[in-house]
Amino acid sequence: MDILLNDIETRVLGALVEKEITTPDYYPLSLNALINACNQRSSRDPVMNLEENDVRSALDSLGSKRLAGPVSTADSRVTKYEHRLQEVFNFDRRAIAILCVLLLRGPQTPGELRGRAERMYRFEELADVQSTLQRLMQREPPLVKMLRRQPGTKEARYGHLLAGDFEGAEPALAGDVASPSSADGERMTRLEAEVAGLHQKVADLERQLADFRKQFE
Repeated sequence: MDILLNDIETRVLGALVEKEITTPDYYPLSLNALINACNQRSSRDPVMNLEENDVRSALDSLGSKRLAGPVSTADSRVTKYEHRLQEVFNFDRRAIAILCVLLLRGPQTPGELRGRAERMYRFEELADVQSTLQRLMQREPPLVKMLRRQPGTKEARYGHLLAGDFEGAEPALAGDVASPSSADGERMTRLEAEVAGLHQKVADLERQLADFRKQFE
C-alpha cells in the first residue's frame, strides 16, 4: 500500500498511537481529545495549533489509507477515533513505540528514542533500540531511514518514511554510526537518554497537573 502522510496526518496518527499506550482508559479519543493531544506542548516537535477542520480532514485522509478511523462504542454518544497501524503493519511493542516517537518528534538519535519511548516501552539496552530501527529499515518498503550525522554530534539520527523520503538529506555512511565500544559515544548516549527521560517526566507531571485542575473546572 502506498502511504504518504502530510504533517497534520503524521501528528494525528502519532497522537492516536501515543494515547492508546499511555492513557488506555481514555482511548479511543473523541475529536476534542484528539485535537488537544495533537496540540499539546510537551513531547511534540514542532508544537502545532491545529483546529477542528484540520484534524477532521486528516482523519478522513487517514481513513482512506486504512490507518485510522471511527470506532463504535456502545457507552458513548460521541464519535471516537482509533489508529489501525497494527492491522496494516503487524508491529510488535518495540516497533510501535519507536515509530510513535518518530511520528511525534521527527528525526532522533537512538539515545533520544530510548529515553522518549520509555512510557510506551522500556528498552533495557541501547542495542535494543538499534535492532528495532534496523528491522524497521529492512521492511519492504522501508519505514525508517538513517540520516547522516549532524556536525558536532556523535550519533546518526533516524527518521520515519511514512511522510516520504528526506529531501536534500544525504544517506548515512558506515562511519556515521557511533561505535558501541567507544567510551565517548557511550557517555553521550547515556546523557541523551537521561536528559530525554527527565524531559518526559516533566511532561508527565505537567499532564497530571492539568488533569487534576480539570477536576475543579
